[in-house]
Amino acid sequence: MIYLMIVAMGLVVFFNRYLFIEPRLPVRLNRGAREFLGFAVPGMLTAICGPIIFLADHQLNLSPTNPYLLAGICAVALMYWTRSVLTTVLLSMALFYLLRWWF
Repeated sequence: MIYLMIVAMGLVVFFNRYLFIEPRLPVRLNRGAREFLGFAVPGMLTAICGPIIFLADHQLNLSPTNPYLLAGICAVALMYWTRSVLTTVLLSMALFYLLRWWF
C-alpha cells in the first residue's frame, strides 16, 4: 500500500510539472501568476528549514551554540557573497558538520 501511495504521488507531481513544461500543450499562465509562483520555492524552503533551524525539542533555540542556526546564517551570507548554489551548499554543509562536531 505504501509503494502504491509513493507511485501515485510521484505521478501526480510528474503530470503537474509536465503540463507547464511540454510546449505543445495549450497551458499558458499570465504574468501575475508566473510572478506569484516565483515565490513558491522560497516559501516552501522556509517552511521546511525554519523549524529545523530554530526549533530544537519543540522549543525556540537561538543560542550561539546552535549549529543549525550558525550554519544557516553562514549559508545566507555565502549565497549573498558567492552567488553560487553549489559552492554555498558545499561550504555550508562542511561548516555545519564542523560545528556539530565542535559543539
